[in-house]
Amino acid sequence: MKSLESKSLVLLRHHLKARRLPTIGQEAEKVAAQTAADNADHITYLLRLCGLELLGRGKRAAERCLKAARFPTMKTLDSFDVTARPSVNKMLVAELARCEYIDTRENVLLVGNPGTGKSHIATALAAEVCGRGYKVRFFSATALVTTLIEARGERTVLRLKSQLAKLDLLVLDERGYVPASEVGAELLFDVISAAYERTSMIVTSNLPFESWTEVLGCEQRTGAALDRLTHRCRIIETKGESYRLRDAKTRSRSRGNADAVESSKDSQAD
Repeated sequence: MKSLESKSLVLLRHHLKARRLPTIGQEAEKVAAQTAADNADHITYLLRLCGLELLGRGKRAAERCLKAARFPTMKTLDSFDVTARPSVNKMLVAELARCEYIDTRENVLLVGNPGTGKSHIATALAAEVCGRGYKVRFFSATALVTTLIEARGERTVLRLKSQLAKLDLLVLDERGYVPASEVGAELLFDVISAAYERTSMIVTSNLPFESWTEVLGCEQRTGAALDRLTHRCRIIETKGESYRLRDAKTRSRSRGNADAVESSKDSQAD
């Protein structure tokens, strides 16, 4: 009897794998035992298995989305030091973490000095979007412009723009941005224009809006881009001292204190 059950289980798992139901195949035996112990019916057994399969699919979809997003480093909202950035609107960040702005095609702009947590918040919010199975892609502004220019040279720019148009969220991180050529500025503007009311964007910027001509060139193009980005958008400001500068000062003070202790020991020894 056990041999027959074993063969049936192997065959069941084979069929389930062919139908792309891996979680049911993995959990069928265990759930069957639990259902029998609970004296539940076959419908309950099937319901439990389907529930597990749906959970498994959601988890796998989120993992694929996270991988496809190509975040340079993974960040979470839980790891963001909110006490160090009182200027950040915590209620707004919590609201954005629910990802409702994706369905309404709204944008998020994070503005502030370098090193104040803009990229951290942007990545963490985008990761929440990935967790819900949406299509996300992260670019630094420099990387996107470079990719667009290379695609233009290889005559694949239309294919790249088509791929970007299929995203639910495009993250554009200005970090390390080098002013673009005229061609690069035009291509970047085309992406922003194409995303307008079709794809949500999260954009981080160290520059005040009036200085965006450094990124997009002429004032007319800059004004048109800002008009599209700021229409139906949420703005998060990150004011204060750079995390990296603060940490460098802390390390410097620590080294100074350590040197002072060593100097005192040497003096006592003399």
